Amino acid sequence: MSQINVTRSSMPYYEEYCEEIKDLWESRWLTNMGVKHNRLKGELCEYLKVPNTELFCNGHIALYCAIKALRLTGEIITTPFTFASTTNAIVQAGCTPVFCDVADDYTIDTTKIEELITERTSAILAVHVYGNICDVEAIEKIAKKHSLRVIYDAAHAFGVEYRGRGICTYGDISMLSFHATKVFHTIEGGALCYNDASLTPEIVKQRGFGLNGEEIDCFGTNGKMNEFCAAMGLCNLRHIDDEIKSRGEAYELYEKLLSGVNGLTLLPLRDGIKQNFAYYPVLFDKAVFGKSRDEVAALLAENGVVARKYFYPLVSSNKEFSEDLSYLTPRAEEFSKNVLCLPMYAHLGAADIERICKIILE
Repeated sequence: MSQINVTRSSMPYYEEYCEEIKDLWESRWLTNMGVKHNRLKGELCEYLKVPNTELFCNGHIALYCAIKALRLTGEIITTPFTFASTTNAIVQAGCTPVFCDVADDYTIDTTKIEELITERTSAILAVHVYGNICDVEAIEKIAKKHSLRVIYDAAHAFGVEYRGRGICTYGDISMLSFHATKVFHTIEGGALCYNDASLTPEIVKQRGFGLNGEEIDCFGTNGKMNEFCAAMGLCNLRHIDDEIKSRGEAYELYEKLLSGVNGLTLLPLRDGIKQNFAYYPVLFDKAVFGKSRDEVAALLAENGVVARKYFYPLVSSNKEFSEDLSYLTPRAEEFSKNVLCLPMYAHLGAADIERICKIILE
């Protein structure tokens, strides 16, 4: 019995990648915004329908640089139902995360944001989750009312569109992760997308040690993407539509097999979304279904299926905080203890999906 992993990295043809990197042996330009870096930046702007993009070595450094580039201080309202990187970037940039609970669709509950705003609040950092998007209109309205900046952690939202508009055009800056497990990847990598071109010099300085020509303007970091990663991105971008289509076929089969099962709640999507089928989360209600999320995960593992408790535990329980703050967001805590992400990737076979669902349902 073969093991089914929770994800599998998409890869171009071996020969295609070799051909893409071949000229690097002639140019010997391997990093520092080379030809492939700049080509990928341009092609991503077109694909994502965004006016400005800067590439990074990973999504975490990109998010950190976004916070620094906007010169944020004080408190940033965010959600604990996210990967550790989101909170870590806030703290490492010298700000304080203020945790807001989530709504039924796992994204930040916009009805609870305003009660958390204080004189120290400088921004809202919201997270698009599982390919589903935040209530961007409500967040924009709140931000304008209180003169706040908006950053989106869009690590799960590559290629997602909302009412025909690229999701990364919302807010001041959106961060994308190009980690190997994502819908689109550059092995390791990330990007910042934004509308206001005047942000570019500050973002570039933050990414490049704070250097501005021969001057040092700030305490920047090293966040550059190298040419080999950019080459992988160029190859993967050629196939991304087929990859997303294949993910969609897997998603539809899961929906067919698991919809209407008592005790299981599937991902509730916002209307008007063009999906990327990034994840397939299932919320388990033990009282109705008969087994808990953890029991189902253990059963799947016994049968060679690797599922992921994503996101667990909540980042607000980080031991660096003076106390466990997860009690402040009861719905996020409930989801954290009961959501399981099933295997999801391009070319996941129908027989494997049927096997996974059979184990769950029996």
